[in-house]
Amino acid sequence: MSYPTRDPDFEALRLALARLRDERGWSFDELAERSGVSRRTLISMEHGSTRGRLDSWFRVSQAFEISISDLLAVL
Repeated sequence: MSYPTRDPDFEALRLALARLRDERGWSFDELAERSGVSRRTLISMEHGSTRGRLDSWFRVSQAFEISISDLLAVL
C-alpha cells in the first residue's frame, strides 16, 4: 500500500495554534500554565521559529481540549 507523499504544512499548524489561542482569548502565559509548555516555546511555535516537539503539541492539544489528531490534521 502506498501513501501520497507531501511535506507537512507547518505554517498551517502555526496558524492553527494562533487561531485556537485567539478564539479562547488566552495569552501565552495562560496557555503556558494550562499546557505546561513554556511561554518561550509557545511563542517560538506560534511564530514559526521552531516546529515544536510532538510532546509539546500533545500538551497544547490537551490544554485546548481537542485531540492531537484534530490539531495535527492541518498538516
